Amino acid sequence: MSRAALLVLADGRFPAGGHAHSGGAEAAVKAGRISGAASLEDFCRGRLHTAGLVSAALAAAAALGADPTELDTAADARTPSPALRVAARRLGRQLMRAARVTWPSGELDALARAFPKGAHQPVVLGLAARAAGLGPEDAAYCSVYESVSGPASATVRLLSLDPFDATAVLARLAPELDLVAHQAAGAARRALDDGVDALPAASAPLLEIGAEAHAAWAVRLFAS
Repeated sequence: MSRAALLVLADGRFPAGGHAHSGGAEAAVKAGRISGAASLEDFCRGRLHTAGLVSAALAAAAALGADPTELDTAADARTPSPALRVAARRLGRQLMRAARVTWPSGELDALARAFPKGAHQPVVLGLAARAAGLGPEDAAYCSVYESVSGPASATVRLLSLDPFDATAVLARLAPELDLVAHQAAGAARRALDDGVDALPAASAPLLEIGAEAHAAWAVRLFAS
């Protein structure tokens, strides 16, 4: 295992397309739910413990070698919003392109053939981590960090929030990132024996509703 590979995969400059997505922050800003550092922290905390936990568990399960087709079906079932399903597959397709070049893998190739329009991003992330020689905790950490760093970065652009304040939000959330990553990896291990129903299915209705409203905007800065 090369822990440095985790830095490559989690780096915001890795060409996986995440920079074009706000993780729901753009809709939350317009709705007034994010207006500064304090409300950004509340938003990221809520996202971390719901959508973030679900995504991290899916990624960890994929890194452990669970059936990616079953995981993709599980991801669909845990994503009620059609707009979010489209966004997740678009991100998965872009991540797949980058991962196959960076860490060539027969498993990634097989998933790309099975889902030519893109598998859910967490499933691709987990297989990319596996191809890079990383374990389930590594995949979970990468996923939970993405779940909060995306909205934090987007809010800097959306609100001209001081980048120092946005980074401080991420630092304050670090203990909870540890907690959720460990929860996700534990759930992934249980899923190997008990099936994908053992994975978390935490809901975030405002993220789902916001995504549907955001998809209908004529003008938007981010894709989701």
